Amino acid sequence: MKKVLKIALLSVLGLIIFAGVLVWMEFGALIKGANSCVKLDDGLYYMEYRGDDGFDDLMARGGFEKADDMVGFIIEFLSKGHYKIDVNTSKEAYGCSALTVSTPDGGVMMGRNFDFQSGIGLIIHCIPDKGYETVTTFNVEFFNLGKGFKPEGFKNQYLCLTGLFLALDGINEKGLAIADLMAGDTIQTHQRTSKPDLTTTAAIAYLLKNAANVSEALKLLEGIDMHSDIGSAHHYAMADPTGRSVVVEYVDNKMVVTESPAVANHYLCEQKLNVGLREGDDRYDRLSQRFDQTGGVMSEKQLTEAIAAVSQPQREGFLGTAWTMVMNLSHPSVTYYSLRHFDKPFHFELGR
Repeated sequence: MKKVLKIALLSVLGLIIFAGVLVWMEFGALIKGANSCVKLDDGLYYMEYRGDDGFDDLMARGGFEKADDMVGFIIEFLSKGHYKIDVNTSKEAYGCSALTVSTPDGGVMMGRNFDFQSGIGLIIHCIPDKGYETVTTFNVEFFNLGKGFKPEGFKNQYLCLTGLFLALDGINEKGLAIADLMAGDTIQTHQRTSKPDLTTTAAIAYLLKNAANVSEALKLLEGIDMHSDIGSAHHYAMADPTGRSVVVEYVDNKMVVTESPAVANHYLCEQKLNVGLREGDDRYDRLSQRFDQTGGVMSEKQLTEAIAAVSQPQREGFLGTAWTMVMNLSHPSVTYYSLRHFDKPFHFELGR
């Protein structure tokens, strides 16, 4: 009897271990990613993920043109198909600014402010099985996971892995930097051909994983159908280590590329020049003046000061500048500042 019981217990233990191994093989990378989440500062969290980022499956399905459908796919990815939910994403607008400069030693840097009503910034450092290593940022408010949501506790941290597919800005190991900004009106882009569909934020994550420079990023954009997130117009600031700096906009569902080191929240292309420019908003002019005054050459300290000078203070109903980034494109790295705390830098390097 004792021998039979012992065999039975060993069999059960073996099944438990086997089941555990299977679970870890399927979910191990995601579990490790969720557990890596840490709070850096008020309003800013960081997590690291290594493994399959799911983009091959996404593109094989033809992508999605709606953010809600996109997030539905992401939940399926995070649950490995075991769980599906209906998702509604946030529709709030945001404002931003960016500036690309050369450095005294011949390098290239981009500074960027992300301004928003509320929410928390989430940095995701992704080392995918395929594609380039990236450091990207997303605002958890966009997930619409509930008022006061924080990436704390395993469940919430796991849900924040949604950010693997969505980015508001970031840099990759090749030094390509991209930032999303509101373009100035509410005319949405919806390109509907036979190409794969991606929303604005999903496209940034896709580009950073697959493009080494601005030229490659533009070619990839020509190969997808772009769809506006949050019911508004967007434009991209893009730059790479060669010093090329462009603004990508969409007019009548056609991509328009304008060379510019500075960008804020109004159009820069000739077709819609200054559409969306609000009275009293001089962020673009101030950045352009700083650029001209220095001949487009700044130290990291000067660029940080320039981008900080156009950051937005908090006021009732408006968070202000949620995060500021200073990205080194020549030696791929990024320094973050949360909520205008310019005395508390958080620095991350790529290509480790």
